[in-house]
Amino acid sequence: VGMTPEQIRTIRQVHIVACGTAYHAGLVGKSVIEKLARIPVETDVASEYRYRAPIITPETPGIVVSQSGETADTLAALREAKRCGARVLAITNVVGSSVAREADDVIVTWAGPEIAVASTKAYTSQLIAFYLLGLYLAQTLGTVDEAYIADVVAGLQELPEKVESILAQADTIKAIAEQVSTHDNLFFIGRGLDYAVALEGSLKLKEISYIHSEAYAAGELKHGTLALIEEGIPVIALATQDDLFEKTVSNIKEVKARGAHVFGIHAEGDAELAKVVDHTFAIPATLPLLTPALSVVPLQLLAYYASLARGNDVDKPRNLAKSVTVE
Repeated sequence: VGMTPEQIRTIRQVHIVACGTAYHAGLVGKSVIEKLARIPVETDVASEYRYRAPIITPETPGIVVSQSGETADTLAALREAKRCGARVLAITNVVGSSVAREADDVIVTWAGPEIAVASTKAYTSQLIAFYLLGLYLAQTLGTVDEAYIADVVAGLQELPEKVESILAQADTIKAIAEQVSTHDNLFFIGRGLDYAVALEGSLKLKEISYIHSEAYAAGELKHGTLALIEEGIPVIALATQDDLFEKTVSNIKEVKARGAHVFGIHAEGDAELAKVVDHTFAIPATLPLLTPALSVVPLQLLAYYASLARGNDVDKPRNLAKSVTVE
C-alpha cells in the first residue's frame, strides 16, 4: 500500500466495490477494517456503485476486488473513483490485469489459477488480504494494541492447518449435502460476520447445484421470510460469533418451531447449538474475526457435494463465465 501514514490519517471513509463472491469478501473486509482501524466503510455492488451518485473525494479511497482483474463493472467503478480524485487499491489474483494496471496500489492474492467458474480459494485469499490490510491500517493508526495484532497474526498462521482439519471431515458434509440435494429451496441465516458468510454459501449453492437458495440476516426473518418456512425445508444456520450466539439461537428456534430442518455451524467447544438444531458441524476454534475463513469451507463443500449428487458439472455451471467482462 503506497499511502503514507499521514495520508492514511486523512481517510474519512473507505469504499469497497466488487461483484459476486468478491463482494461477499468485501462485506467481511468492511467488518475487519471497521473493527481494527475504526475507519467507516461502505461496501457496494460494482454494478450499482456509479449510479447512486456516491460521494467520492480524495479522503474516501476505494478498494476494488476482482479475482480476474477484468470484471467490467468493477473496472468502471475504479475509473469513476479515480475520476473523482480518490486513490484506489486493487485486490486481485492476476498480475498485470486491467484492475491491477489502473489502480494506484495493488495487493496480489497469489492464489494461483482458479480453473472452476465458482470461486473458492480466491475468496479465501481475498479475506486474507483484508485481514492484512486491516492490521496495517490499525498499526499505523494505533487503534488496537500490539498484543491483539500478534494474536491475529498467529491466528492467520494457523488457518491452513485448521482448513485441512475441516477438509478431513468432508464425508460429514457430503452426507448433509446429499439430504439437501433433494430439495428445491433452502435458506442460510447468520448475524454479523456469519451473515456475510451465509451470503457466500448461498451463492455457491445456487451457482453449482442450481438449488434456489437465499441468505438472510437472522434477525430479519420475522420481517417477512418466516412466511416461507414450511415443514422439512432445510436451513443452514451459522452461529460462530460468541456475542451474537444467543440471538442467533433464538432465530433458529423460530424456524424450528415452523418445521425447518436445521443444520448448524458453530465453533469447536460449543455444545449448546446441538440442543436446538438437527445436525451440527464444528469448525476449529479461532478468533471471532477470523471465523469467515473457516466457516465458509463447509459451505463450499456443501455446494460441491450437492452439485455432484444432482449430476451437475461442478466446474462449469450453466449460463456462467469465470471472468465477467461485460456490463
